[in-house]
Amino acid sequence: MKIFLAGATGAIGRRLVPLLLAAGHEVIGTTRAQSKAGALRAAGVQPLVIDVFDAPALSREVKAAQPDILVHQVTDLPPGLDPSRMAEASQRNAHMRKEGTRNLVSAALQAGVRRLVAQSIAWVYAPGSEPHGEDDPLDVRAEGGRAITVDGVVTLERLALSSPPLVGTVLRYGHLYGPGTGATSIPESPSLHVDAAASAALLAIEKECTGIYNIADQNGYLSTAKARRDLGFDALFRLEDRA
Repeated sequence: MKIFLAGATGAIGRRLVPLLLAAGHEVIGTTRAQSKAGALRAAGVQPLVIDVFDAPALSREVKAAQPDILVHQVTDLPPGLDPSRMAEASQRNAHMRKEGTRNLVSAALQAGVRRLVAQSIAWVYAPGSEPHGEDDPLDVRAEGGRAITVDGVVTLERLALSSPPLVGTVLRYGHLYGPGTGATSIPESPSLHVDAAASAALLAIEKECTGIYNIADQNGYLSTAKARRDLGFDALFRLEDRA
């Protein structure tokens, strides 16, 4: 398949690229930085330097690419998840989830793309009985910074799952650790190795499952039974380079 990978140079995107190529897929990968285009090209990806907030340009490029599926791995977070910058970054990332996702979905619809796989997060369930399943409500009554994050997540998931005829899959990832994440140790639960996150995206593409999936290490906060059953998700998956 031809894959339009938005966010190809992000933490998950970098680990997803080799999996997609090894599986025989053609990849068009986006980055906002011209300096990163060469590395994508060297890896075997067709690079596209673009800002997802530029809706007209994004629509033109997706239409020109004519991909079979659009994979949304775009975030707006500081390098290494610098704690001193996370408050401001949470607002930017919520904006990315709302406006960036809206532009990606619109571009996909205009280009006739049939499927979307989108990155979400797994730690915004409303307080209640644990472990949380995918049908449990999100914490829409949250306050402060958490409210900003939840609002972005709710918008992203609604756009991904309720924009017919586009068929969406949402992967609710745990807190990432591993290469390129800035996490030097396993973070708070629910956690997730970045390679397992990338593998889940590949599984979602190839299994053609739709809906919402919790993707995380085994933990008491949420259940990953659905992802293990439907996708064959394995939280212990690691790329062979073991980086």
